[in-house]
Amino acid sequence: MSKQPIGIFDSGVGGTSIWKDIYTLLPYENTIYLSDSKYAPYGNKSKEKIVALSIKNTERLLEKDCKLIVVACNTATTNAIKTLRETYTIPFIGIEPSIKPAAFQTKTKVIGILATKGTLTSELFHKTTNLFAKGITVVEQIGEGIVPLIENGKAQSEEMKSLLKTYLIPMLDANIDCLVLGCTHYPYLIPLLINILPKHIKIIDSGEAVARQTNAILEQNNLLNTQITKPKIQFYTNGNPKIIASLLGEKFSVNYLNF
Repeated sequence: MSKQPIGIFDSGVGGTSIWKDIYTLLPYENTIYLSDSKYAPYGNKSKEKIVALSIKNTERLLEKDCKLIVVACNTATTNAIKTLRETYTIPFIGIEPSIKPAAFQTKTKVIGILATKGTLTSELFHKTTNLFAKGITVVEQIGEGIVPLIENGKAQSEEMKSLLKTYLIPMLDANIDCLVLGCTHYPYLIPLLINILPKHIKIIDSGEAVARQTNAILEQNNLLNTQITKPKIQFYTNGNPKIIASLLGEKFSVNYLNF
């Protein structure tokens, strides 16, 4: 099974930020990325719908013989990963907002989290927050409208800049010194965020931690690809392939897939 691919899925293009960290740490692993852009964003859907979409994506990746699946979507993780782990036998890696490192690093004892409604209202998110953020003020902000802009290739637009300022100013007024990016789309906003936020504010996302966890689970299950050869990397989307291609660069091709 070691040569079989790692499967990765997200509600759209955002999970490619996670894929990049996995590819950097595990450059010889074969990977398949599934972008469910037709149904993005997941954040404003019911839990039942999110679970159904996550099962659909999982089934498609299993058809392609994936040995492990990374749920590269905070909303899908917080709402569906328990069901996925109970339903299937292969390992699943989830994505959670990095509340723990933010709570550890904050000096003002105030942290901000920008995430989707589906993540912020989930049981898993509140459990994680209560566990790691005792004595910390957590300023939550639903990033309404951010994912559609990114899905339409407008991550660095003036429209996005204006929207972010609307969300960030109340956080700054609350004296945050850490901003947690609670959606895998949001790392593509980092260039804008650096220009908007004061220099002392730390921007925290979960990509590198997810890559390390993926490596650890592969090792534990004897699934690491030990062959030092050029990997087979596949990207599929049911949306516009040009959007993902613009985020990945010319090195990788993106295929349309109706699912």
